[in-house]
Amino acid sequence: MNSSIEIGTDTAGQAVRIDVQELLATRLLVQGNSGSGKSHLLRRLLEQSAGMVQQVIIDPEGDFVTLADAYAHVVINAGDYDEREIAAIGARIREHRASVVLALDTLEIEAQMSCAAAFLNAMFDAPRAHWFPALVVVDEAQMFAPSASGDVSDAVRRASLSAMTNLMCRGRKRGLAGAIATQRLAKLAKNVAAEASNFLMGRTFLDIDMARAADLLGMERRQAEAIRDLDRGCFLGLGPAISRRPVSVRIGATRTATQSGTHALLPLPAAETAEMRTMLFAAMDGAPPPPLSAAEPAPVEAGELIRRIAQQDADAAPAPPTDLVAAAEDAVDADAVVTAALEEMLADPDCAFHPEAFLYQDFSVRCRMQRLGRVPLDLSAFRRRFALAKGGIFDPSEPRWAALLDAAVRLPDDMLAPFLQIARAAMEGEPCPDDDALGRAYGTRSPGRIRRLVEYMEKQGAIVVRSDFGGRRSIGIPELGLSTEAE
Repeated sequence: MNSSIEIGTDTAGQAVRIDVQELLATRLLVQGNSGSGKSHLLRRLLEQSAGMVQQVIIDPEGDFVTLADAYAHVVINAGDYDEREIAAIGARIREHRASVVLALDTLEIEAQMSCAAAFLNAMFDAPRAHWFPALVVVDEAQMFAPSASGDVSDAVRRASLSAMTNLMCRGRKRGLAGAIATQRLAKLAKNVAAEASNFLMGRTFLDIDMARAADLLGMERRQAEAIRDLDRGCFLGLGPAISRRPVSVRIGATRTATQSGTHALLPLPAAETAEMRTMLFAAMDGAPPPPLSAAEPAPVEAGELIRRIAQQDADAAPAPPTDLVAAAEDAVDADAVVTAALEEMLADPDCAFHPEAFLYQDFSVRCRMQRLGRVPLDLSAFRRRFALAKGGIFDPSEPRWAALLDAAVRLPDDMLAPFLQIARAAMEGEPCPDDDALGRAYGTRSPGRIRRLVEYMEKQGAIVVRSDFGGRRSIGIPELGLSTEAE
């Protein structure tokens, strides 16, 4: 099968080709200022390779949804789904090898980052049987892998950056090949950009971006000025899938176009000034002016106004009988509701792999469904209780768990669950939990992360790992003076 596609032509009019098979192994980075033709380049790449490989497009502006009109792409409007549904869709597209466009244009920037992170993580965590080759195109990658913190929360930025890092650094073995485009290399996280081996550099004007682009292309600093002089739709290409030496490429035509099209100058309307004024102010000219009162009331701050309205509502509403209030409070046992909610959540085998924000939202809804006036746990308290529940402890106030929790005090909350599983196995004389069980407790399917987890707990003195000559592992808990059976 010929895996080569034509992306454009060089200065001599000869075809410049990209080897898609090689691109899947070496990834692609596209850079260019707004208006340089990045989206056109990505569209050309997607159209030419549509029949060769599964395609997944992270589309923050809704530019690529028109691919579905001419090709077999399925458009996913992210605003129509919650985070759990997006993660489920991400897993299914790997199983069914569907080409999709994840349209994020209806979401705010923070929601876009959270949605993209959940989607990419679900694809990354797919079972090994579903590791089919897929080209993952991310437009405006600096939004999802920023080099510095911005207006979004640190938790969202870390989650999005981690997902992009997994895509570019570790995605190849899972069949995921990242092709990312950015307006500015300086705004893109270096560990994400550094994993690409193929480059298409478009027009840019800032010295720092020209210098980084020249370094990536193997050009001398004095040659970087050529990047400033590139025409729209022209790029300098380099990489094992493109060319072993920098080559100038004029990107070819595309079959589809963005919904908004290209903005061009239009003739101004020919209406006279008086006619335009009539059209603009007709309704307002006919509206009567508001009546002026003799004494204007003093402005009231928003907080004070809300307090007054609430006070009026409280004064107008009849006070419930004291015995009814007491009955309502006694009718709901908050501790029992929390325990029941945690048990129901953990009944889902995939619960441990969901994002923390989604889990807390699910917990809050379950509590309100049980008629609790407010959620009994804030996010940090929920994080700890959920970790304890994954370790099998639903009521940490029970005296039998006191020594166990004291032994875990040196570990962060996210490590409580795997530690408690090990400690409970030691207390009950059972074999050491296997890596799959520890991974579910820790929220990962990565053998490497599980290995590093065990090594960290051992360095902290919380556990001691022993292996016999037969390769069977047992783990001791020094604080408790107990050890699991060998497994």
